[in-house]
Amino acid sequence: MLKDLLNNDLKKFMKEKNTLALNAVRSIISEIKNKEVEKGAELTEEEIVQVIKKQIKMRKDSIEQFERADRNDLAEKEKKEVEILQEYLPEQLSDEELKKIIEETISEVNATSKKDFGKVMKLVIQKVQGRADGKKISEILSTLLN
Repeated sequence: MLKDLLNNDLKKFMKEKNTLALNAVRSIISEIKNKEVEKGAELTEEEIVQVIKKQIKMRKDSIEQFERADRNDLAEKEKKEVEILQEYLPEQLSDEELKKIIEETISEVNATSKKDFGKVMKLVIQKVQGRADGKKISEILSTLLN
């Protein structure tokens, strides 16, 4: 389970004195615990993946801001943390695999125009289960529905 892997890696990074990885994993574990308290139950694997994705997105936003402010040292730190966190995400689909899933979904729903975008998008997101970025799905879907 992903949660166990995170906890084991936390211990490993403590022993290695790898503070960068330790802080990244610690922040994820903390966020998972917060979400579990909020929910009142343990998170599913899929929900944990969503937490990790959200943390990665926040770090990518920070990277942009640091680069704009000419704080490359901080941007580099965030980039390394993103790399560490991406190790915990499921294997990402290739563009070809993703396009095939989107095309199948379009034909399942008989989507013909931009009006069907939301319907198709929702189904594709359910099918890929965190193995593709929402932005990428949206881009491919937009080109296919034109």
